[in-house]
Amino acid sequence: MTEEPRQRVERAGGRARRARLTPAPGSDPSPERPVPGDDEAAPPKRKRAASADDDRISRERPPHWG
Repeated sequence: MTEEPRQRVERAGGRARRARLTPAPGSDPSPERPVPGDDEAAPPKRKRAASADDDRISRERPPHWG
């Protein structure tokens, strides 16, 4: 049986219960460069006019909320 290089599971430091994988053989573990112009913020959402129901729903609470 041929031994091929594989990813290994490594424990995270400290008291963490997490583990991480080593980079896969032949892969590039460095992150990709950001796409130019991709950092633009999303357009702000327009708020709609509040209705009477919105106000009532905000005021009313279920009985178990005390």
